[in-house]
Amino acid sequence: MRGLGELEAKVMDVLWSATEPLRVREVLERLDTPRTLAYTTVMTVLDNLHGKGWVRRERSGRAYAYTASESREEAGAKLLRDVLASSGDAERVLLHFARSATPEESDILRRALNRRGGRG
Repeated sequence: MRGLGELEAKVMDVLWSATEPLRVREVLERLDTPRTLAYTTVMTVLDNLHGKGWVRRERSGRAYAYTASESREEAGAKLLRDVLASSGDAERVLLHFARSATPEESDILRRALNRRGGRG
């Protein structure tokens, strides 16, 4: 799964916030962008996201309805794994992150490790 461009990220925000599959027009109406976008622009972005594996689509009449392939959290975790895998030294990257983490990030990591350790 590859990263997202700025408009792709905004489209994914719309899909992650939706409670049902959305057609291109519905995504366009919900997008919060500084400039007006063409229908075809959003359709192309959704097609690209489908090709990258970020969204699923199914026929809804003559159009497609789109949903995110996975949750925002799952996608974020995969991206982190990709960064670690491509870093050449995942241990050093993780240790550097841990040393530079904010107090809030440290608390989150500590809680997650405690829960994981409690499973056996």
